[in-house]
Amino acid sequence: MHYDVFNGDADGIFALHQLRLDKPAANAQLITGVKRDINLLERISEINSSSVTVLDISLDKNHAALVNLLKNDNRILYIDHHYAGEIPASPSLEHYIEPSAETCTALIVNTLLNGKFSAWAVCGAFGDNLDEQAIELAENNGATTLEIEILKEIGELFNYNGYGARVEDLLFNPADLYRAIQPYHEPLHFYDSTDLVARLRDGYKEDMVRAADLENIAEQSQNRVYRLPAASWSRRIAGVFSNMKAKEKKDAAHAVIVENDDGTLQISVRAPLINRKNADTLCRQFPSGGGRAAAAGINTLPAEMLDTFIASFHEIYSQD
Repeated sequence: MHYDVFNGDADGIFALHQLRLDKPAANAQLITGVKRDINLLERISEINSSSVTVLDISLDKNHAALVNLLKNDNRILYIDHHYAGEIPASPSLEHYIEPSAETCTALIVNTLLNGKFSAWAVCGAFGDNLDEQAIELAENNGATTLEIEILKEIGELFNYNGYGARVEDLLFNPADLYRAIQPYHEPLHFYDSTDLVARLRDGYKEDMVRAADLENIAEQSQNRVYRLPAASWSRRIAGVFSNMKAKEKKDAAHAVIVENDDGTLQISVRAPLINRKNADTLCRQFPSGGGRAAAAGINTLPAEMLDTFIASFHEIYSQD
């Protein structure tokens, strides 16, 4: 039995698609979820004598389950760009982990495959807010300005779909999005052949209209903090709203706060685009926090810790 375990955002979906276009895995079991559901290996930690591909989820957050899988005679391919912590030493583990603010899992896979399906990697990079890297890769492969805009829209909309507290918040189950692109070798062909992107676009526009009047609540420094109401649309838009604000003011850090149903807070953090550092360092200080240097988050911050978080946010991203 083979298992494909992947983050439910654009990066995870397009990383997996490249791999499976190159080496199909018949009847693979798909293990995925919302973007922030990263403890995915726990779902299969008791399997044995199987092969597992893991994409775009932190090894550090899945360390115990990974160790158990290796003990149970499973072969693991692990590709990621998040903080990894201690990587287990095992002949059954093949890993390509690059925790850099300038790359993503889809780009790592693109390198491993020698650019065989680079247009999908471009979509993944756009989805992870790596516009410069995406444009460079696309232009190096002869894409026109219009084609680059289409690849960008695909990446950003797939990424938008990944945000939510649960799959029910999303417009599409990430596994279904992956299945939708499976028949297509080229994203432009996918774009022209289905109405899926148009449906994502409509949902995105409706959600962004609701977010248009949100005001910065930060009381100090040039950095910006936004608080969204407790609603499914807020959870869907949190990530792309954070990316949009980061692009508006590239020298500022951004934090977007959304209340969860249980009263805890979901927080998205974006480091300044001109200095993509410390978002993961900040978020790992708090329960359920993690991510990467350029973009990180906290899934369930206790509400009473919000003032502490905001103080730490301003301290780390102080301009003094």
